[in-house]
Amino acid sequence: MKSFRIVRPGEFEFIDREIPEIAEKEVLVRTRRLGYCGSDLNTWRGSNPLVQYPRIIGHEISGIIEKTGKAVPPHIRPGAKVAVIPYTACGHCSSCRKGRPNACKKNETLGVQRDGGFSEYLVIPWDKLIISETLSFDELVMVEPLSVGFHAVGRGGITRGDKVAVLGCGMIGMGAVIAALSGGAEVIAVDVAEKKLEQAKNLGVAHTVQPGVEDLHRQLCDITAGEGPDVVIEAIGLPETFVQAVEEVAFSGTVVYIGYAKQPVTYETKMFVQKELNICGSRNALPEDFKSVIRVLEDGKFPVLSLISERVSFDEAGKALRAWSDDPSRITKMIVEM
Repeated sequence: MKSFRIVRPGEFEFIDREIPEIAEKEVLVRTRRLGYCGSDLNTWRGSNPLVQYPRIIGHEISGIIEKTGKAVPPHIRPGAKVAVIPYTACGHCSSCRKGRPNACKKNETLGVQRDGGFSEYLVIPWDKLIISETLSFDELVMVEPLSVGFHAVGRGGITRGDKVAVLGCGMIGMGAVIAALSGGAEVIAVDVAEKKLEQAKNLGVAHTVQPGVEDLHRQLCDITAGEGPDVVIEAIGLPETFVQAVEEVAFSGTVVYIGYAKQPVTYETKMFVQKELNICGSRNALPEDFKSVIRVLEDGKFPVLSLISERVSFDEAGKALRAWSDDPSRITKMIVEM
């Protein structure tokens, strides 16, 4: 089988490997769609500290079951379309013991700490697959990044009627947008890219703000009658947006951080206490988040396929990654077709 890997920052290659054998509790999946994530871009650029090279990238995966092991339950059957849960969990650390394996201390994510999905076939434990009878491969490959946004909304405790600002409208931010809208929240989408704000409007957001063109603080005050959003979800990962989230959220509000700031962040910490804020991290997603995304997409209320910015063939994967690195803001989601 053919696989695509990054040899070192800025260098890729295609290699031929044998199709792996499956164990009793494993499944052979033929990959059909792969999604590029920001972590893949960071691996290409050499700025992903969790990666060792060479690395087969890719953790956004949809495919079709080709073969199952002897101990795989009968509902996990050949021919079924699946999305892949790309995380591991040790089952013993403090997060796992608390029922939060998404934040496992020893987690290894496909395409990051271990080889990922950019191959024609993938062997995966059966319990890391989510089946959908109705969704397309395009929709299924988007489940993982959307689920990360869904998890962040859960961490924020968002309820009907809350005013929620989502800073950053990439795929993970769009997942937060969809999850908040599904729960009856009033969503404010914030991004510097006009195209992404148009996509957010297409999903049904009530308000958009384009920093650099509009004053973020003034716009949020106007939308929230001067109080600030009840919840701010940071899905960018810049020091300035980390600080903005705390400055703009309402008193007794909640800030949820999904992004990683690449440099140290300096806060006016009195805001934490004066506002009595809830400040949460949000990492990866739980199987329940994947299932929630599947249910929402199967309802068909959100045109998620409109978020796909570009499609490329597997043979074009390296060329497309290089082009994306040169102009990252133009892409919401890039899909690789197998």
